Amino acid sequence: MKVIYNNLIPFKGYKAINIFGLVFVRKGAKFTEVDYNHEHIHSKQMAEMLWVFFYLWYGIEYLIILCFAKWNKQNERYHDVSFEEEAHNNDSNLDYLSTRKHYAWFKYIKLRSYKK
Repeated sequence: MKVIYNNLIPFKGYKAINIFGLVFVRKGAKFTEVDYNHEHIHSKQMAEMLWVFFYLWYGIEYLIILCFAKWNKQNERYHDVSFEEEAHNNDSNLDYLSTRKHYAWFKYIKLRSYKK
């Protein structure tokens, strides 16, 4: 996984975004081991979904959440996506990827499963 620091990607207000295994970090943002682990979890999710299907699934799941979950804030909708839930729940466990089972994000597929 390659990390690229720049001023354009991601948009202001965001720290990092993982696009096909390339992590773009906003210049000046503090990118910690936990952040790296979070993005690395996404890279594993992408690989097991053959990258294209990851983005397709992500988009469809986000639209379902948008229509049915009735979250008021974008941040809550974002966290309710199964890929994000797995990454957020395990990003502080730096050994997680060594024990992670394939398709571990599947257990997070449930509307409003995100806990604030």
